[in-house]
This record gives sequence, structure tokens and C-alpha cells, in this order.
Amino acid sequence: MLGQLALTGAASSSASNRIFVYEVEGLQQNEQTDNNRYPVRNSSTILMQVPYSRMNKEMQRINRLGGRIVNIRPLTEPTSGS
Repeated sequence: MLGQLALTGAASSSASNRIFVYEVEGLQQNEQTDNNRYPVRNSSTILMQVPYSRMNKEMQRINRLGGRIVNIRPLTEPTSGS
């Protein structure tokens, strides 16, 4: 049990600062987005910055809003240390 906690903590600390950029198309205003304090604009694509820990929840939210994820990429490309 202790070993599992140590491994989980190490994995989450490196993942906690990772940010991904979602390119999303097809978001539109609906009953759910009317409750937001801001309007959803109708455009071809938008870019959203999403922390690693919220990726799954954000994908579900985008699907509920009628959007489609076109591309997912890290905010910064990893650099090779060699």
C-alpha cells in the first residue's frame, strides 16, 4: 500500500503541471451554455488550454456541448535532454 502511494504521488506531481491544448470545432450556444456567465461563440475552431488532471472531464463537457475535438497537443513540446 505504501509503495502504491509513493508511485501515485510521483506520477501525479509530474502530471500536475502538464497543460494540453484542445482544438475544438462545432461548439454552439444551448440550454447548458446559457447558464454560463459568458457566451459560446460560433466559429470554426477554438483553442482551449486544459490541465492534464481535467482532460477527461473537459472531453465529456465538449461532447455535451455538441463540439468535436479536432486536435490535442501539449502546450510546450518536451525537450530531449541528450
